[in-house]
Amino acid sequence: MRPPDALRTLVGRFDPEVFDAPDDDARVRLSVTGESSWDAVFTAGAMRLEPAEGRPDAELRAVGAVWSALEREAADGFAAYGRGDLVLRRNLHLAVAFIAATSGSTDPGRMRFRTVRPRGRRFSLLEAGTGEPLVMLHGLGGTKASFLPTVAALADRYRTIAVDLPGFGDSGKPLGAAYDPAFFSRSILSLLDELELERVHLLGHSMGGRAALELAFDHPDRIAGLVLVTPSMAWLRGRPWARYLRYVRPELGLLQATPRPVVEAIVQRLVPDAKTPWVQSALDEFMRAYLTSRGRAAFYAAARQIYLEEPDGFWGRLAGLAPESLFVWGRQDEVVPIGFARHVRRHVPGARHVELACGHVPQVERPAQLHAAIGDFLAGVPTSALASAA
Repeated sequence: MRPPDALRTLVGRFDPEVFDAPDDDARVRLSVTGESSWDAVFTAGAMRLEPAEGRPDAELRAVGAVWSALEREAADGFAAYGRGDLVLRRNLHLAVAFIAATSGSTDPGRMRFRTVRPRGRRFSLLEAGTGEPLVMLHGLGGTKASFLPTVAALADRYRTIAVDLPGFGDSGKPLGAAYDPAFFSRSILSLLDELELERVHLLGHSMGGRAALELAFDHPDRIAGLVLVTPSMAWLRGRPWARYLRYVRPELGLLQATPRPVVEAIVQRLVPDAKTPWVQSALDEFMRAYLTSRGRAAFYAAARQIYLEEPDGFWGRLAGLAPESLFVWGRQDEVVPIGFARHVRRHVPGARHVELACGHVPQVERPAQLHAAIGDFLAGVPTSALASAA
């Protein structure tokens, strides 16, 4: 059987410069709903089509008309994904990288994936756009894929760089690392040095927001505009389990996994519309890392650090926050309640605030409003603040 012309065209314009397979090879299944499935096999820097066989690393599914539309205008792949016309499952990194690598675009700002290794530590990156650098740090259990809507929305104005933090996604997962704000701050600093970015805009969501704050505390000279989306903060109320949790080792995660249905129930609480294509794909990404022993250990260590952080030290340092800052809150957020906003206003009176009618993940729940707020804020940060950026 001959592969459909649309699939042959897509694979024929494969661009290895924007495709990154962390394991050096990959099998991406391309399924024409109700008709046939073929595997785009990546090895030795090239891609070829083969009959579907075995278990793929990633899968893209759509009806024939959608594949034909992508053949004509592959740049519409992300829009088709957002509408639910194109389903991406399993390894979202590879699925999205396939769309980017078969778009036919030669624009220097085209979406691209790559791995960098500062000081021997592996970081997986998703980049798009040119111009002022905007680095994005995801939340606990998330990956760079959680910023796909944001990368797509802001790449026309910025060089957007979404990072898999150490311990998550396709980045390295060192055993024994603290996975606390100081560890993440040092890690991101080494990444900025490797990328030769002297000064950047920095966006952090949830745990990534706490990591961004730590970098701003320690190295304010490296940050121009700071965007904190439902950022993790030190608890102000009592922590009844703190005295016991201090003695629980996160390495227990090496032994025990949580079943997917339990994780899906938690996601449903955090994101009411958890059945959207973005959220289902992000859940696949989380499970892909969490079902590895190192991924679980990193998750438990990071969660433990969030719970145990001492409030006195955090809130005292927050009062000295130097970079121009925007805090974004969700009015229905059950993870970082909007009540934190009044405490931030008292400690950082010069910061800007935006409140959205959503829960904990505005980039998925209210993307248009969030991206408009980010664009308005960063447009007001003096360009001289990034004059020395690479």
